[in-house]
Amino acid sequence: MAPTERRHTLFGIPSGTGPHTRILIRDIYMMASNGKTKMADWVAYQLDASTVTGEGKTSRKWAADPWLPADETLEPADYDGANQALQVDRGHQAPLANFRGTPNWADTNYLSNITPQKSLLNQQAWRLLEEDEREYVVRHGGSIFVMTGPLYEREMPKLPKADEEHVVPSGYWRIIAVPALAGRPAPIRVAAFIFDQDTPGRKPAATDAVSVDEVERRAQLDFFWTLPDAIEEQLESGVDGGLVSELIGQ
Repeated sequence: MAPTERRHTLFGIPSGTGPHTRILIRDIYMMASNGKTKMADWVAYQLDASTVTGEGKTSRKWAADPWLPADETLEPADYDGANQALQVDRGHQAPLANFRGTPNWADTNYLSNITPQKSLLNQQAWRLLEEDEREYVVRHGGSIFVMTGPLYEREMPKLPKADEEHVVPSGYWRIIAVPALAGRPAPIRVAAFIFDQDTPGRKPAATDAVSVDEVERRAQLDFFWTLPDAIEEQLESGVDGGLVSELIGQ
């Protein structure tokens, strides 16, 4: 597991998931799939210019996750009628477009990697932040490490046709870690964002940026826990406005 873990994450996989999760490790991402919510508690992946560029034709062909028992994952029919009833899309956590340069892009269409995401959020701020990730690695070179997951801070309407118990997220978090240049006090720089499901249609903004500490508090997870405590505290307690600006162009 260690070499694959290091390919997808930095300084420890997120900890704090409960007894209902399974860790799934694929070539292009890894996740903690939650059999109770039927969503992933977190998804992690590494991104570079080679993964985001390519001429391969991609498609959205949804499928239940074949690595999970049938009672731990949603199926394509569970989303029937959801867009009309709830104004939600099938929202990727690990984005399809981030892996068009790999032969495994279709793995992003497993429903373990999908959540019911409000259309305005999915098609605007969330999608545009994913585009910012891709533009960043093309512009700067090297790799970045991304973790993303749901928040459950209020009850949301369920998918109207789903026949499995599930929980629809009320919001989402995203953490982007960039290896730091030599000589900096921490080995990585991080930018964290939180978006409510009801985020209106717009670009991601600096006001969406939060500290990693806030994501940890609200998602009840622990990130970068293998770092020395002093470095972890310094890294997670504030907002790196410079990196946020580099990512979203503001």
